[in-house]
Amino acid sequence: MTRQKNILFIMFDQLRFDYLSCAGHPHLHTPNIDWLANQGVRFDRCYVQSPVCGASRMSFYTGRYTSSHGASWNGMPLKVGELTLGDHLREAGMDALLVGKTHMKADVAGMKRLGLAPDSIIGARLSECGFDIVTRDDGLWAEGPDGSYDERESPYNTYLREKGYEGDNPWHDFANAGIEEDGSIASGWIYSNGGKPANIREEDSETPWLTREMIRFMEEDAPDRDRPWMCHLSYIKPHWPYIVPAPYHDMYGPNSFTPAVRDESELEDQNPVYAAFSGNVIGQAFKRDDVRNAALGAYMGLIKQIDDQMGVLFDYLRESGQLENTVIAITSDHGDYMGDHWLGEKDLFHEPSVKVPLIIYDPSPEADATRGTVCDALVESIDLAPTFVELAGGTPRDEHLEGLSLVPILHGQTPDRWRDFVVSEYDYSMTAMAAKMGVAPKDARLFMTFDGRWKLMHAEGGMPPMLFDLETDPNELVDLGRDPAYEDQRSACYDRLSEWARRCAQRNTISDDEIVARRGRSRRKGIVLGVADPSAADPELTAKYSGKTKQRFV
Repeated sequence: MTRQKNILFIMFDQLRFDYLSCAGHPHLHTPNIDWLANQGVRFDRCYVQSPVCGASRMSFYTGRYTSSHGASWNGMPLKVGELTLGDHLREAGMDALLVGKTHMKADVAGMKRLGLAPDSIIGARLSECGFDIVTRDDGLWAEGPDGSYDERESPYNTYLREKGYEGDNPWHDFANAGIEEDGSIASGWIYSNGGKPANIREEDSETPWLTREMIRFMEEDAPDRDRPWMCHLSYIKPHWPYIVPAPYHDMYGPNSFTPAVRDESELEDQNPVYAAFSGNVIGQAFKRDDVRNAALGAYMGLIKQIDDQMGVLFDYLRESGQLENTVIAITSDHGDYMGDHWLGEKDLFHEPSVKVPLIIYDPSPEADATRGTVCDALVESIDLAPTFVELAGGTPRDEHLEGLSLVPILHGQTPDRWRDFVVSEYDYSMTAMAAKMGVAPKDARLFMTFDGRWKLMHAEGGMPPMLFDLETDPNELVDLGRDPAYEDQRSACYDRLSEWARRCAQRNTISDDEIVARRGRSRRKGIVLGVADPSAADPELTAKYSGKTKQRFV
C-alpha cells in the first residue's frame, strides 16, 4: 500500500513575493527555494486575507476570511469556537503540529466560560491555534517601559542561555543586536545598525535553530507516530529587527538593491488613509535612503540565510528518504514595503504588502504534469486549508472553509469553480493612525478587492477609496480613486465587494449537503401544513392524525 503523505507547511514572516530569484529578483539568488519551485507549482498571484501578522495567520489556520473568524489584528483572540486546520486534519486522520510562530492569542475568557482547562488536551489545542506543540516561539521578545510584548517564556532564549549567551533577554542582546566600537549593544531596532553583524554565532541564530527543531522532530518524534502528520514550520525571519549574523550581514549593498517603487506624485493630494500611513513614524523613516539601504541589506541577508537553511532541510529529507513522501508548501504571512510607495512595514494593499510567494510540491505521480509550472490563477491564503485537507484524504468542510482547494491545479486539472477576484481586509483600530485620524474603532477598517486588473481599497468612515489599474500602472503609482473618469470601474469594484459581503459565512454548523437532504423532511415528521381538507391529505403523512378518538370530552 502507498503510504499516506506527510505535509510540511513552511511559512516565513514578512517575506515579499518578489525577493526570490524564481520570482525574478536579479541579485538575490535563492537556489533551494527555486529548486522546490522547479519540482512543484509556483502560484504567481497569491494574496493574504489581511496584511498584518496575527489576522493573516488566523486566516491561514482557519481557512476563513478575517471578518469571519474575528481575530482581526495582532493580540485579538481567536474565539474559542472557531475550527482550525488542526481540527480539520485530525478529522481526516492526520496529526497537526507546530515548530515556530503562530502569533495566536488564546480566548482565555471563552475557555473559562466553557470550563475548558488550559492543561487539558482540548484546552491546550484551543490555546495553540489547533496545533500540538513541538516548539512554539513567536520571536517577539521585545521589552519596553510597560513590560514585555510577549509574556510567555521563550524557548529560544532558553536555548541561547544553554549555549552561553548571558542575560535576561539574549534574543535581543545577541541574536538581534550587533556591537558598537566601544563594546556597547548596537540594537537591531535601530535601522542604522542593519549593516552590522549580529553578535551571535550564525548556527545559533533563529533560522538555523528552528530548522534543527524541525529535523529533531522528524528524527525523534515522527517515527513513533502511527498517523501521518502536518507540521507547520513557521520561521520568524526575515521579519524585523533588521539585523543578521555574519557572513550574511554584508552580502548585499546598493549595487544589489532594486530601486524603490515610488513617485513624488504619490505625496500630492493624498488619500487620507494613505497619508496617515505614509506619514507615520515608519513611513517617515523609510523615506530616507540611508534607512532603506541599511534595512534592505539586512533583509536580503536574512532571506539568503533562509534559503541556505531550506537547503539543509531539503538535504535531510532527501537523505532520510522522506522527500518522496512529503508535501512541501512555502509561503509568507504578508510582505514588506521596504520603502516602496514611501512606506515601511506592511498594512496597506499595494502588491509588496498583500501579495505573497506560494510554492507547493506534491510528490505524487498525479502532480508530475505540473512540475516547474507557474500558475496565474487568483489565489487566497485561505485556499491552503482545504488543499491540505484534501491531500490528507479528507473532504473539505465547505460550511467552515471559505477557500478553494488547489489540488486540481496541482494535478493539472481545471477546477470546477474558481474566483473572479480576491479580497483582503485590515482592521487598524488599535493603531496610532486611527487615533490621529479620529476614526471610531468600528470605522477603522479597510477592504481590498482585486480582479487581476482593478484594485480597490475601500475605507469605512466616509473616506474616499483608492483605485489602481494594474494593467496600465503595474507599479500602482497613480491613485484613480477620486477621478470622475473612473466611476464605472469603481462601481464594478464595489459590486464585487458587495457580492463578497453577501456570502454565507456564518451558517457553519451544517453542510449544504445536509441542508439539501433535509429539504421537505419536516413534512414526513408530522409538520403537514397546507392541507385544505381531508381529501388533499397524503394518507401516509396523516396516518397519525386520523382514526376514531379514544375519548370524548365535548
